[in-house]
Amino acid sequence: MSVTLDHVTRVVDGMETIRDVSLTLEKGTLSVLLGPTLSGKTSIMRLLAGLDKPTTGRVLVDGKDVTGIDVRKRSVAMVYQQFINYPSLTVYENIASPLRVQGKPKAEIERRVAEAAKLLRLEPFLKRTPLQLSGGQQQRTAIARALVKGADLVLLDEPLANLDYKLREELRAELPRIFEASGAIFVYATTEPTEALLLGGNTVCMWEGQALQAGETTKVYRHPDTLRVAQVFSDPPLNLVAIEKKNGAVEYAGGITAPSTGLYAKLGDGAYRVGFRAHQLEIANGQTGRHAFPATVTVTEITGSESFVHLHRDSVNWVAVLHGVHEYEPGRQLDAVLDPDNVFVFDAAGRLVASPGAN
Repeated sequence: MSVTLDHVTRVVDGMETIRDVSLTLEKGTLSVLLGPTLSGKTSIMRLLAGLDKPTTGRVLVDGKDVTGIDVRKRSVAMVYQQFINYPSLTVYENIASPLRVQGKPKAEIERRVAEAAKLLRLEPFLKRTPLQLSGGQQQRTAIARALVKGADLVLLDEPLANLDYKLREELRAELPRIFEASGAIFVYATTEPTEALLLGGNTVCMWEGQALQAGETTKVYRHPDTLRVAQVFSDPPLNLVAIEKKNGAVEYAGGITAPSTGLYAKLGDGAYRVGFRAHQLEIANGQTGRHAFPATVTVTEITGSESFVHLHRDSVNWVAVLHGVHEYEPGRQLDAVLDPDNVFVFDAAGRLVASPGAN
């Protein structure tokens, strides 16, 4: 089975919420819709489900136009951010409910509920009601109900957003196993780049209703086509600095000049923007060939295993993420160090022209 959005656009109250999006999703795949709030992730899911109809374009299933066909006539299941379970029913009955609606025989219901409960590790809780469960168990119940339906397309709209950190990490680790075992088409919406990387599969970077780039998750992360994609796929936010290359050297905004080494050596003369993620920025570690910038510490956030050091330099703010505990006091002066072999370089139009590891 395949589901295709063919140049779909959706206009609501005169505003384009989806702008000329084309995507094809294949059976047994996971596609992550990654983007900030209001980037169009939920709108895409509603079009895929048949809850909304595109203003222009088509929705195809195995090449057949299903645009406008009611969601009840499609093989779709959806899990939302909120825990949507029947509070008066046991976990068993919650999971079994779509099968009862379908009129399945008792033996088949028992078998499929047992399979879903085992997959979601809900077997000890089948006789409990949702209010007797933790948040993660409630969300796993909702996911089990979606899976047991046997839908060809399963849509998960930020399903872990309301869980605490520990529960999110627990379910994130389990979801790839669940996806692989199911064999359905899964579409998962999130605002978090880390979640997209943990889930793997393919990622579609969304921004203001547009699908900016789609592909294997690690490839999109490592080689964003544009500055905007790199920004969508960076948390903490992408660090940026303007450069100009001329006469075999690069001049950074703020007046620091350095040799045109690393990726810069491949560039023609002109103006560019350099982007680098927080882990690509080092502190006071200026080995030969690296470029150092005097900067001021504004705040340091210590998580235990990592330290996020916020820096200010020439009207711009950068973030460096360092392994371990580093206690830099606000106002401290230090050198931020950049490796010219480990940056993204974008032209004036925001297109990627050089990146680490690119052929």
